[in-house]
Amino acid sequence: MIDSAARPILSPLLALYLVRSTILVVARKPYRAVVEIDPQALAAFQAGIRRRYSDAQILDALRASAERLGRSPTMKEFAADPAAGMHPQTVIEHFGTWNAAKRAAGLMPRRFATREELVAQLARLGEDLGRTPTAQDIRERRGTMPSTSLYWHTFGSLAVALREAGFDVAVGEERLERALAQGAELARRIGRLPKFGDWQEARRADTAFMTEWQIYRMFEARRGAWATFQYLLRERLLDEGSTVEPDGSVR
Repeated sequence: MIDSAARPILSPLLALYLVRSTILVVARKPYRAVVEIDPQALAAFQAGIRRRYSDAQILDALRASAERLGRSPTMKEFAADPAAGMHPQTVIEHFGTWNAAKRAAGLMPRRFATREELVAQLARLGEDLGRTPTAQDIRERRGTMPSTSLYWHTFGSLAVALREAGFDVAVGEERLERALAQGAELARRIGRLPKFGDWQEARRADTAFMTEWQIYRMFEARRGAWATFQYLLRERLLDEGSTVEPDGSVR
């Protein structure tokens, strides 16, 4: 039971609560302008807004973003690209998925590339070049081609991927691919580009390694042959995401 002395205090508080509740209820009512909108006209307007960009404009924006980044952009990278001029959701609304849009733009999805897609990309590149593609050809097309490291991880070597794409791969090229794969593994293990002696030691521990002389002869055993191999090895490691310092340290 409420004390009669408290009634003068409670009544104003109760009145204030009722006033606020009434305001909240009123605020929840839609504006008359919103209620009076023709649903069909609104739908047509929204559809028109979504069509501000043509498919061709969106694909051009994706390609331009890839060129600026030097690789196929993720949704986050595209959204952060001030020159893109549109939101990733706009791209998805037009093409259904982000990867579908990138494929339409000739860009390779950063993830979920199938073995068949990788082979098809190599075949198309070979048709454009009129010859068997090289690792350098692939590197020069970053953003529109999968990375060389993706080919190596998927097929074991670029030579195997090229054969699956229908190219004749010289035995010497395949041997060099094998040497580079072994060299990258060794470099990551010892933390530096392997020297001649490092390779000898690795060969003694694992006979699956090519001999150091086999590698040396790939470069006609001329002066600077091992340094040439180390240079190619450095390029491979960089492609695979490793950091190679000027002194040959690898991390």
